[in-house]
Amino acid sequence: MDLANLNAFIAIAETGSFSGAGERLHLTQPAISKRIAGLEQQLKVRLFDRLGREVGLTEAGRALLPRAYQILNVLDDTRRALTNLTGEVSGRLTLATSHHIGLHRLPPVLRTFTREYPNVALDIQFLDSEVAYEEILHGRAEVAVITLAPEPHTLVRATAVWDDPLDFVVAPEHSLVSNGKVSLTDIARHPAVFPGGNTFTHHIVHRLFEAQGLTPNIAMSTNYLETIKMMVSIGLAWSVLPRTMLDEQVTSIALPGIQLSRQLGYIVHTERTLSNAARAFMSLLDAQVDPMSV
Repeated sequence: MDLANLNAFIAIAETGSFSGAGERLHLTQPAISKRIAGLEQQLKVRLFDRLGREVGLTEAGRALLPRAYQILNVLDDTRRALTNLTGEVSGRLTLATSHHIGLHRLPPVLRTFTREYPNVALDIQFLDSEVAYEEILHGRAEVAVITLAPEPHTLVRATAVWDDPLDFVVAPEHSLVSNGKVSLTDIARHPAVFPGGNTFTHHIVHRLFEAQGLTPNIAMSTNYLETIKMMVSIGLAWSVLPRTMLDEQVTSIALPGIQLSRQLGYIVHTERTLSNAARAFMSLLDAQVDPMSV
């Protein structure tokens, strides 16, 4: 089975179009169509239904997709295992990370890594933590440095590196600032801006309210913490932000008996052979481990 054809098949399945697959693989749309035609001819089945501009997997295509991932992952795993025998730290390291961690936590680690291992080509993908999680599960990234899931997948090994305290924040002139002692019930009455409902941080905060039988008044949502901070700073809503982001633009509100935090760290696939480059990068992360996060 031609691996280039399999890569084209996966790209179409993930992007939902032949043109999207062509952009990802840097190929023309006719070249992508030719690869799929060759794969369909070889397997003697139709893999995609083409209805106008819509492209969907057939039953055969849905059956092939997990096996295609498995074939490519086994091949990559074999290549890494053989390369590792030399002990050399080189090649390409595909790293996924969130924007927040990439900006606020990783720069010292990346600086050290590139200085100590100049023969490694870093492919850094800035993604939401939840998307990066899927990249690890599907084998498209070797290491992901993200907000850790409250309940990790059985095929994912998670290592906490940093404890990331979260504070309730409002604009300095917000009415909650002058209310004196504030409770979670008081906060729930005011409009909030939250990370998207699919994010790990959203679930962490929402569970706090659920535990007290409360429902936060979520007026807006966005996955970008810098955008959340801006919305809070101009008085549109309250939110929860990492303590490392706090400055004079926002004011934190202390809630008696409530301490909220999330764990930041890295994840890898439990069934994947890690490259020497990945192991070297993880070693640098391990040296950063916050004693409070373990």
